[in-house]
Amino acid sequence: MNTAFHIIDDKSKTKVRSFLKNLTLVNFRNYRYQRLNFNQPFVIFSGNNGSGKTNILEAISFLSQGRGLRNAKLSEVKTFDFLIDKIETPTFINNSGWAVSALLERDSEEYRIGTSVESSTKEIDFNESKEIDRRVVNINKQKLSSQTELNNYISMIWVTPQMDRLFQSGTQNRRSFLDRIVCSFDTSHARRLSSFDNVYRQWLLLLKEGNTNNNWLSSLEEQITEIGVAIACARKEQIDNLNIFMERYPDETFPEAFLALDGTIEKLLNDKPAIFVEDFYREALKKQRNISFLNDSTITINKTDLKVIYKRKNVPASFCSTGEQKSLLLSIIISQARRLTEYKGFPPIMLLDEIAAHLDEIRRDALLSKIYEINSQAFLTTTDEYDFNNIKQHAQFFEINNNSATEIFLK
Repeated sequence: MNTAFHIIDDKSKTKVRSFLKNLTLVNFRNYRYQRLNFNQPFVIFSGNNGSGKTNILEAISFLSQGRGLRNAKLSEVKTFDFLIDKIETPTFINNSGWAVSALLERDSEEYRIGTSVESSTKEIDFNESKEIDRRVVNINKQKLSSQTELNNYISMIWVTPQMDRLFQSGTQNRRSFLDRIVCSFDTSHARRLSSFDNVYRQWLLLLKEGNTNNNWLSSLEEQITEIGVAIACARKEQIDNLNIFMERYPDETFPEAFLALDGTIEKLLNDKPAIFVEDFYREALKKQRNISFLNDSTITINKTDLKVIYKRKNVPASFCSTGEQKSLLLSIIISQARRLTEYKGFPPIMLLDEIAAHLDEIRRDALLSKIYEINSQAFLTTTDEYDFNNIKQHAQFFEINNNSATEIFLK
């Protein structure tokens, strides 16, 4: 096994690359104003815990669809007022909200991607209104109608320390991880999930209120069935494809994982046509109209679990060691990155927060080599920049201190 980071011959590298050339933060977390320029495939942010390394990764993650790697509310991201006096800031910056922008280069074309918070007044009663925040995105100064359009320009994958406990935590965390994978391939998946939650809440509310309007309930159940089975089909398609990719690219460093969906609807789709599953789901919902059955129901796509097996040992990931779990997670992430590159024609940008934890030198170097081979640009955080000394010829290093990032050069 090769224990050192190695460069893949450029002829084997992906021709089309997705590369951030710069990044600008305004009123974002602990950064009143920060501008960074990038020119290497690896960008390393070093600093003490709590210095704001992850905040920069989060800012980059907001250039993609969704609520970023922390799944934060928009109001949580803005710079706190008590920091303002402590940070030197240009005179043109106001304190009305936050913004992130970046210059993306892809296949010799450049795109200016920007996202910011826009406040508006919403009337909630005859004499009452409230301020609401919403995220707006634009490409080359043209406002996009939906965040999903970002997927046409940029792909992003991230790994955070919280994900180290993915296989030990609750079902919801694994389901969110699963749906984030699906969203990276299917731009409509997020909209389906939102629509399903909205309709499902309406249905539950009617039942809890004792509403006996069968026509209304049947209409909602029809929508739940149609959207729910579409969600289950999308999940199953992507999981099946990832399993194929992991089998296609056997790896002696990161163990091959096998992924399976633990949910009634998804299991039925293994050997039944979608129209049969829709009929089954619709009838199951009708039987659940009795409020006493609600809390016990498992026939719904919002309780599906993602099961991961260490294939060679035939052992569930939750029974594996901490190091094995981290390796299994990275095996999935690498396969996702490879498939995204093939599917979209350009590689994803990787955000790796404290990735060196639970990885020995062999696995760390192997991971960096695979990222380079895929041709992804990777942004990494660490408390010790010398963890990545062996890639310094292909990396930029920034030290985070006093709410600012400064480029440094390793000796």
